[in-house]
Amino acid sequence: MGGALSIASSVLLPDVDAVVAFYGVPPSELADPAKAKAPVQAHFGELDSFVGFSDVTVPPREIIVKAAKSLEEKLKASGIPYEVHIYPGNAHAFMNRSQEGVKRRKDMGLTDEDEASCQLAWSGFQSWMSRYLSA
Repeated sequence: MGGALSIASSVLLPDVDAVVAFYGVPPSELADPAKAKAPVQAHFGELDSFVGFSDVTVPPREIIVKAAKSLEEKLKASGIPYEVHIYPGNAHAFMNRSQEGVKRRKDMGLTDEDEASCQLAWSGFQSWMSRYLSA
């Protein structure tokens, strides 16, 4: 919900200066990312198989992260600055390191414990916001 709402805010809210979204793309009927007006940075787990979050499909010999790649194409069409990051070996909610989040992911069979990806994503978030927001 958070990632999709973040991207939707870039499309629908004129006072938004920058967006960072973690896993999630809004339905086009809510907010078409091709019409984004604020810079968008998005983060996805390569193994996220939840529909609308990354939509992993596995053809022979490669993984395609459908929703993330589609978002990237739409953001490119929008003309706004954007970055789309896909973290190999990570599934949905890989950034949620709370005790409850870790338990929930494990209960769902999502056992990724990639601290390096979390740190990389957090660093990207901080640099993106520093670039587009003034104090």
